[in-house]
Amino acid sequence: MGNSKLSEVVGATSGVLFDFDGPICDVFAGRPAPGVARELSEIVTQHDAALGGKAAGIDDPMEILRLATQGGKPVVRAIEESLTKAEVSAVKVAGPPVPGSVAALEAAHSSGRKIAVVSNNSTACVRAFLMLHDLRHLVHEVIGRAAYRPDLMKPDPHSLLLAAAQLRVHPHHCTLIGDSVTDVEAAHTAGAMSIGFANKSHKGLALAEAGADAVVTDMTTVADALASIAPLA
Repeated sequence: MGNSKLSEVVGATSGVLFDFDGPICDVFAGRPAPGVARELSEIVTQHDAALGGKAAGIDDPMEILRLATQGGKPVVRAIEESLTKAEVSAVKVAGPPVPGSVAALEAAHSSGRKIAVVSNNSTACVRAFLMLHDLRHLVHEVIGRAAYRPDLMKPDPHSLLLAAAQLRVHPHHCTLIGDSVTDVEAAHTAGAMSIGFANKSHKGLALAEAGADAVVTDMTTVADALASIAPLA
């Protein structure tokens, strides 16, 4: 999808919603996700050996959290709390923000648009990263996953609708920038627009087929588009 479509999308946007892991931060770059998943699977096993057997084959911490619902509230609580601690630890060693992301945040902010980070990661880890890199002033709201409710993570639109409400921007005038099909799906369900960030070569087609309104391969492209539009009053 060309830059004309991207310009059309950002021009119609009053609320810019950034996914966190991908567009802003590579959360597990310094503390790889499979290792975190193994730690979580061991915790699941302590509560439920059979469920721990299922968890042992999963290398995505978020999927361990989703699986934990099968073990009931005690397992969900234990995994949520352990995952949040792991995420906060991980973002401290994740390295700098994704190239182009700071410029995109600055351009969105300078344009007078409202900005939220909308993430399946914990609010605590997003805030820790923003504070660490002096970015908190560029973001009006941080909406992390709902504690102990993995069912409300994207592709559920819960976090997008909450962000729109807190920004006081109608969802139809919000655009989510995300790197996964679930981001696009959540945006569609919420009635928002979406920009797919294809940070890996295989993602572009999947994001387009999911219905992303525009697809980019570099966050600098998003920054340039935001910088080129007229500021909101």
